[in-house]
Amino acid sequence: MRRTPTAFLILLAILTCACSSGTAILANPAAVRPSLAVPMPAPARPADPVPVVLPRDDGPHDRLTEWWYYTGHLHAADGTRYGFEDVIFRAERGRFPTSWVSHLAITDESGDRFLYGQRLEIGAQVDRSPPGGFDLSITGIDPAHPEIAGMPAWTMAGSAGRDRFVAADPRGFGLDLSLAATKPPALHDMDGWIDFGPAGGSYYYSRTAMSASGSLTLDGRRLTVDGTAWFDHQWGDFISVGGGGWDWFAVNLADGTDLSLSLVRDTDGSYPLVYGTAVSADGSVRHLGRDAFSVDVTARWLSPTTGADYPAGWTIKIPGDALTIELRPTVAAQELDTRATTGVIYWEGSQVVRATRGDVALGGEGYVELTGYAGSTTTGK
Repeated sequence: MRRTPTAFLILLAILTCACSSGTAILANPAAVRPSLAVPMPAPARPADPVPVVLPRDDGPHDRLTEWWYYTGHLHAADGTRYGFEDVIFRAERGRFPTSWVSHLAITDESGDRFLYGQRLEIGAQVDRSPPGGFDLSITGIDPAHPEIAGMPAWTMAGSAGRDRFVAADPRGFGLDLSLAATKPPALHDMDGWIDFGPAGGSYYYSRTAMSASGSLTLDGRRLTVDGTAWFDHQWGDFISVGGGGWDWFAVNLADGTDLSLSLVRDTDGSYPLVYGTAVSADGSVRHLGRDAFSVDVTARWLSPTTGADYPAGWTIKIPGDALTIELRPTVAAQELDTRATTGVIYWEGSQVVRATRGDVALGGEGYVELTGYAGSTTTGK
């Protein structure tokens, strides 16, 4: 179905009704709309947490917040290298129609530039998922660029670690990638359940090692690429976590070790929730508590666009593994202003990785997400 300017205005009207005080859909509390019909009681849901079962739980869930999130690293035959992000957010707020948002970003590491786009759509038509998988299609609009209405849909589909997504921005960049997991899925905190305390809780698993192949379009030119990807799927009855935002790290080391670290900040700058997951070369998973690692900021970057002051370099240490990892962004300006769709500004970008395990030097690849530094409500990973 093609979108028209009229449809764009209707979507904005729905969005306005679904939001309170002008905030965006993913940051809103659950709302209740009056109904003339006598509501039928909903079937009782088992108390959280329940076991994560795959591929069943690859698909969408009837929860307040959910996302399917890819980041990764690609290279072309001419030697150029790229980072990428492709994500779809799903939000339920009471009896209002389900809201969907997608973000697409490409880091041109060789050209020192960053490109991103966004889309918004309201309604159940986005979800075409079969049992045991997800199949999502967002035609939608970019509220910041309504002139793109009617462009081809951004699609994302997968099950059991064999996925594909297609997204193209009319400004001349896009991705068409097929992905295949090369390790079993990793359940964070070992059972796939993260307790956020008063903020709720979240189911969360990752496929930390996926092969990626297909095409990348840049400046209207299509390049054949291959590389690696990291997939996160998270869902639960939470609105936002950490009033001060959070820092998320995903690192794939050359020895086959994959690391995920999350540092969630409160408004006072403290870190009430810090946790990590280590996946070994053979796919075995280990939980990392807050005392198992440290993260120190080594540099900063001030956004000339938003004025946000971001960390821009880190040293990660895991003493029990004799492991030290140094990260710095491949491109400084990897900031996304997505206030038109999610209400937030955040930084997410590819990294240069240098590591040592004991006396052995290691290379690797990495991605970092930073939320809350622009002073707006956070809704990312």
